[in-house]
Amino acid sequence: MPPGGTRSPVKRVLVATDESATANKAVEWASEMAGRYGSELLIVHVMVPENLVGAPPEEATIRTERLQGLAERLAGSRGRARVLHDSDPADAIVRTAEEEAADVIVVGNLGMSERREFLLGNIPNRISHNARCSVMIVNTFGSSIARPGRQAASKADAEPAPGQLLARAARIGRVMAAQGLKQLTAGRQKEGEDSAAAQAARFRAALEELGPTFAKLGQILSTRPDLLPPAFIEELATLQDRVTPLTEAEVVGVMEQELKVPWEDVFESIEPEPMAAGTIAQVHRAVLSGGERVVVKVQRPNAETEILQDLGLLEMFSKEAAGRPAFRQVVDLPAMIDHLSGALRRELDFRQEASNIERMRSTLEQFPHLDVPRVEEGILTSRLLVMEEVQGIPVRQAPEGEARKEAARELLESYYRQVLIDGFFHADPHPGNLMWWNDKIYFLDFGMIGEVDPEARELLLLVLLAFWQEDSAFLGEILLMLSGEASPPGLDLDAFKAELGDLMGRYRHLSLQELRLGPVLQELTQISLRHDVRMPASMVLAGKAFGQMQLATAELDPSLDPFSVAGSFFFKRLTSGVKEAANPRQLLYEGQKLKVRLTRLLEAFERVTGARPGQNLQVQFRGMERLEEVVLQTERRLALAMTGGAALLAAAIAAQSSHVAIWIPALLGTLGVISVAGVLFEVLRPRR
Repeated sequence: MPPGGTRSPVKRVLVATDESATANKAVEWASEMAGRYGSELLIVHVMVPENLVGAPPEEATIRTERLQGLAERLAGSRGRARVLHDSDPADAIVRTAEEEAADVIVVGNLGMSERREFLLGNIPNRISHNARCSVMIVNTFGSSIARPGRQAASKADAEPAPGQLLARAARIGRVMAAQGLKQLTAGRQKEGEDSAAAQAARFRAALEELGPTFAKLGQILSTRPDLLPPAFIEELATLQDRVTPLTEAEVVGVMEQELKVPWEDVFESIEPEPMAAGTIAQVHRAVLSGGERVVVKVQRPNAETEILQDLGLLEMFSKEAAGRPAFRQVVDLPAMIDHLSGALRRELDFRQEASNIERMRSTLEQFPHLDVPRVEEGILTSRLLVMEEVQGIPVRQAPEGEARKEAARELLESYYRQVLIDGFFHADPHPGNLMWWNDKIYFLDFGMIGEVDPEARELLLLVLLAFWQEDSAFLGEILLMLSGEASPPGLDLDAFKAELGDLMGRYRHLSLQELRLGPVLQELTQISLRHDVRMPASMVLAGKAFGQMQLATAELDPSLDPFSVAGSFFFKRLTSGVKEAANPRQLLYEGQKLKVRLTRLLEAFERVTGARPGQNLQVQFRGMERLEEVVLQTERRLALAMTGGAALLAAAIAAQSSHVAIWIPALLGTLGVISVAGVLFEVLRPRR
């Protein structure tokens, strides 16, 4: 009888347990409650059939006897136990509570260990949502029991002790010296190709030995032939993320930290097996509460702390090594570490990846057969990314037909646009990151993107045109402009241009179908590096991306002519430029800008000479009306020259293509000749 002699509102208390240490705390709490009210205590345990494979036949009997003994010790004759068999423990507990007319269900706030969490959901929350009686969720987390995921998060927030940093730094130094940098600093000239391959293998082994962070660094380095020799690039390309997948409890822990609510409030279900498990994140298929199929990218709990710690140590090391010439014989270590640091820091923030996806969506709007997954913006955080599931097939398995061929052409043209106009491109378009769905190619995984500044975009366009026209001298000049140096010390310019000419010669006899722009750009980079002409990272990444992308287009449509697509792209771009140049509003705008700049230049000259403020030396410019006339005359000549030059260049490009009607180059050529004649007339006509 409860205190005071009143009738107890609680006649029967049901407590669920999986016999774990945390669940036992819930049992103790339930027994105290039952004792306080003089209630019956029912201990329920659910055995999941899938987890009993290999268990002895008498397992159920053994557990029933053990739990019955526990119930009697805690509640005497009021204690009872039931062992159930069900694939859904939460549902079984709710049904049993109804059958037994339980007034209260007591559960711990940690999921049951015998059942994989993603298959059953969070048991306490599901019970509280579905039970018809009161549910008490007991906090089973104590000082000695940490919640999966939360424990990792608390460690991530803690600053590493100085001793830990020193120990980690010492280990990095020992491993790299023993297997990597010791051999690297021996220099190229003393070693042959076989030795270079052996060095590369040792370097890869060192990265693998140092753990997941360094394996990720090696993968990024494999995309930068401007930073490491070819043998190293080839070896590092074999590096894979060898990490232990997160447990479901760890994934749930991170998700609920980011969502701030139980994961079942957002998701209907999550597949337990990860699609991918990497150094930084793990990816699972899931279904939202509204029924939409999505993929969920969850960051590893310790990823940020471990990566930032190792990056900090590497940055310190690069500063120490920067002044030592031995390190620069093979690698530019500060540049390498700077690139790695920037790339990894971006990958740690999933909001950056979401931003990349949306930016790419706008770039692909004009291509009906290209797309990217939709991002669920409402549940986006720096450590949690939820995207539409692309429910398609690998791009190489796309069904034959016009949609496949048109998608191949759009994929190729889109890369000209991405690199040469928007300056923003997917830097890793290998077949695994391209999926075919609803007659479209979907780009996946935007952790690695490339950006090209406006000046470099113009120069890259000239690189392609110079190669097309087999002008090795001009090509060499453009590559020097891209490197940012007029002429590096010791550069043999003639040998440099001669090697470029040899490269053109090797490709001269190939058909357009055999010519691949990716390898061309990559070979141009390698030639430049041999002559100490360093190419910007954007060109290196663009060459790699073009190479991967063209492998995909060649599989989709082997008959596709890459230069016909390039010609079409350049033609559209030039005709667009002609229209812009001929736009009266644009001409007026440019003319007014020129007028203002000339006026300001004259005023600045007057101030420098002291002519404007004083009487002793005063310079007067007469005939400002004449100056304005000269400015307007210059505007006309510039407009005609730009229009004529663009038209003639467009005519030359159109004439090279077999897919353009013959009247188009003729018309453009006529327009160019008329424009040039206009310029000559402007120049030669008598002055008034």
